[in-house]
Amino acid sequence: AAGAAAGRRRGRRGGGEGDGAAVRATGRRGGGSGGGAAAGRWERGRGGVEVVVRRRARSAWGAEHLTHGGGAPRSGWAAAGCALADDDNAAASGHRGRGYGGGVALSLAISPCPNDTFVFHALVHGQVPGAPPVEVTYADVDVTNTAAERGAYDLVKVSYAALPWLLDGYHLLPCGGALGRGCGPLVLTRTDRAGGPERSDLRGATVAVPGDRTTAYLLFRLWAAGRTPERIEVVPFHEIMPGVAAGRYDAGLVIHEARFTYPRHGLTALVDLGEWWERDTGLPIPLGAILARHGTVDPEQAAGWIRDSVQRAWADPTASREYVLAHAQEMEPDVVDRHIGLYVNEYTADLGESGFAAVEALLGRATDAGLVPQTSSSRATAWTS
Repeated sequence: AAGAAAGRRRGRRGGGEGDGAAVRATGRRGGGSGGGAAAGRWERGRGGVEVVVRRRARSAWGAEHLTHGGGAPRSGWAAAGCALADDDNAAASGHRGRGYGGGVALSLAISPCPNDTFVFHALVHGQVPGAPPVEVTYADVDVTNTAAERGAYDLVKVSYAALPWLLDGYHLLPCGGALGRGCGPLVLTRTDRAGGPERSDLRGATVAVPGDRTTAYLLFRLWAAGRTPERIEVVPFHEIMPGVAAGRYDAGLVIHEARFTYPRHGLTALVDLGEWWERDTGLPIPLGAILARHGTVDPEQAAGWIRDSVQRAWADPTASREYVLAHAQEMEPDVVDRHIGLYVNEYTADLGESGFAAVEALLGRATDAGLVPQTSSSRATAWTS
């Protein structure tokens, strides 16, 4: 009902695999252009890079699954920072075959990061006229990338790098995502290790990355062509900077709020991949996309709801403040404000010509390098107003 939060938690508490369990692999994930490539199936990649995927540790509550009909989320339901979810829990609660088109709440998966909670606050809380009730899952983008391959959500935030595996089942929406300038991923090293010839190109290094189909990792692979690290480890995002600082990894690939906080860990930026991309292409960095599942939600309606939610967020930033801070509880308010200011911008309201050009440039270069399957133009697969 309006004004009262209704919620239902589906994640299970604790248990399961911890941080130490690993899947050892050599190369990049297999599979063709469709969405059927199973997570964890790999083939030897170019250059013989060793890739280790560590199973994501469950948070105290696992993934968050809430249904909102208005009002504030119930206390105690906040996600722990921007690294929340568990692939098994997020996927297990998938809504395939019972989504909004089936007459129940619209299923939405976003990250708990400030840009997403700011953008979707009004939609999640029943403040967008004509929009249905929303059941929301908060999860890291590498988790939603995998869940989207199985068609798990009606609306879902994913990496632009994952689009070649997802566009057979989803429409790309021209709003709600994360593109911009000056907001690219960083490759970090320890301050006392930066500057040497070995660290300048990362040959022979072990690099921690937040996901194998993230845009950050795809940009890293394009930048690192010809100077490939010896070993890549896919680890939970919140472990990357402490791991580099402790010497477990020679370098780490980070995104989002880490742009503002990495000096606290005694780290230095070896390269800003956003600056590299912008110098090379003149285009914004395409990071995260919003997709609408075929057959369950009308993409034109969905784009309208999201744009309404964005405009409401900009019109009254204080309305979402408690909700945003609750889900970013490990961030100081000033970091949250800088995060939103950087990642919520003109491209959030509409991709526009330069936004689509950036997506096509990213996927075109990656296809030419053999890093992603061939896919049709993002314009051809998007719903646009």
